[in-house]
Amino acid sequence: MSVLAILEQRPAPGGQPAWSRMSWETLAAAQQIGGALNRPVAAAVLGHGIDSLSGELAAQRLDKAYVVEHPLLAAYTPDAYAASLRQLMAAVKPSLVLCPHTYQVRDFLPKLATSLDRVAVSDVVSHRIDGGNLVLVRQLFQGKVNVDVRFASEAPNFASLQAGAYRADQLPTGSTTVEKFAPTLASSEIRTRPLELFRESQRAVDLGAAELIVSVGRGIKEAENIALVEKLAQTLGAELAASRPICDAGWLPMERQVGSSGQTVAPKMYMAVGISGAIQHLVGMKGSRTVVAINKDPNAPIFEIADYGIVGDLFQVVPELIEAIQKTK
Repeated sequence: MSVLAILEQRPAPGGQPAWSRMSWETLAAAQQIGGALNRPVAAAVLGHGIDSLSGELAAQRLDKAYVVEHPLLAAYTPDAYAASLRQLMAAVKPSLVLCPHTYQVRDFLPKLATSLDRVAVSDVVSHRIDGGNLVLVRQLFQGKVNVDVRFASEAPNFASLQAGAYRADQLPTGSTTVEKFAPTLASSEIRTRPLELFRESQRAVDLGAAELIVSVGRGIKEAENIALVEKLAQTLGAELAASRPICDAGWLPMERQVGSSGQTVAPKMYMAVGISGAIQHLVGMKGSRTVVAINKDPNAPIFEIADYGIVGDLFQVVPELIEAIQKTK
């Protein structure tokens, strides 16, 4: 009985398949859970014409890796994905199947789990082992409450993982054998007819892919003052983001909102400027590798999770920080 990580790929703008960042987070979770339970870990990716991904898959520390190939998997459909994974699982017999909590997974995972008379635990943020049994942790009420979930059914069990919950940069490398798996699919089984892949407008911001983020909150006081924090972001070569009140006020577009109702991010550095640290905001950025906070309130909740904190007026701190960064450049 093994832990099976389902990785996700999508065509890049050039047409070649590219990994979702959350795939490596899912793999990191599978390796942690597999190691804790002393179970082998395998990974699988579905598609057609995705041989170019095999090299990166082979460089991971896994017991086995599978490339599930079929022409009917060239474009995503829930019918083809669910049928292919059922066949793969029948051959591999995993005890636990982990997926990234993406829109695509939210579409096919309930179908897959239900077809096997199982449930799927969604949006998992962490895990622990209790008495040799796996306990998954998910959040309710916009992160205000943590809930422990234990599987009561027989294997296989299913779970999806929240973006940023596991650190892809801690993924150990190794080598593994990549095996091709060809599912049996018929076009008559595919009820969905995919149209052109939806892409957001070029002006949209994918904060999830940013390595450096400077985020601004209500401490900025007025819309005109955001230019100061924007200059700091530009000096650092970072993306500008915001907490919900800033976006609700129309001071920055909604695509720059971080939090439970915005984007979930996990950059190398997240700088929170004038953000108190409400739980709804922390949910969206808690996976950041390094958190820097600037706030004049020494009791602000953001300091509880910050790696580095500056207690002071942002209108004094930020200009001096910009000057210091410019000098180092």
